[in-house]
Amino acid sequence: MSELRIQKYLADAGVMSRRAAEREIALGSVLVNGVPAEIGQKIDPERDVVKYRGRVIKQGFKKYVYIMLNKPRGYVTTASDERGRPTVVELTREVGERIYPVGRLDMDSEGLLLLTNDGELTNKLTHPRHSIPKIYHVEVSGTVDEVTLRKLSSPLEIDGYKIRPVDVSVVSMPQSDSAARKKTTVLKMELFEGRNRQIRKMCEQCGLDVVRLTRIAIGNLKLGSLKPGDWRHLTRTQIEYLKKS
Repeated sequence: MSELRIQKYLADAGVMSRRAAEREIALGSVLVNGVPAEIGQKIDPERDVVKYRGRVIKQGFKKYVYIMLNKPRGYVTTASDERGRPTVVELTREVGERIYPVGRLDMDSEGLLLLTNDGELTNKLTHPRHSIPKIYHVEVSGTVDEVTLRKLSSPLEIDGYKIRPVDVSVVSMPQSDSAARKKTTVLKMELFEGRNRQIRKMCEQCGLDVVRLTRIAIGNLKLGSLKPGDWRHLTRTQIEYLKKS
């Protein structure tokens, strides 16, 4: 068998994405024949023994699983949490395979989250240049004027990085009366990148208080009637859409 880079080997085995593998290798969590692996190292799957956190990782036929979850608030988007907080993986134990979240939604956010054991697809969908937009409904306090909408749609700077412009539109807004400040506005935001807590930081820069943040779609994949905490398998058409995007 031809040699493979250690990151690809781990991704093909469904352990994690290539990017996650690089992080774990840098931490010394991956061993090849008892020696800490190096990023980019090539291995022979037939001769070399690969261990991740003490567990031998073997390749072979793998049943790939692709699901969408309606993540509730209060769950972290990780396979495990050192602080003991509930994780999205706990909601998907009945899947029957070890699956991992694709990207993230912060603990206080909710909505559509993809999980799979297909490391290659995970790597593709989390790459900064991927072409599938993520669409959110963002509920903020009070009304939002045109100046603020234009600022939200501009290439703001987040944590020293100038983000790509975001498509922002109004879904619903209270009437401009004396009670408006007690009501909320719902904005629709379409992002092609998702930096850490990007929407919340954008709103903070524009003086907006986020009440609720929900991801309603990833490209043409929509939550539909899926209830919070529930999940379902993706259709073959949806899987092909993600792979070809």
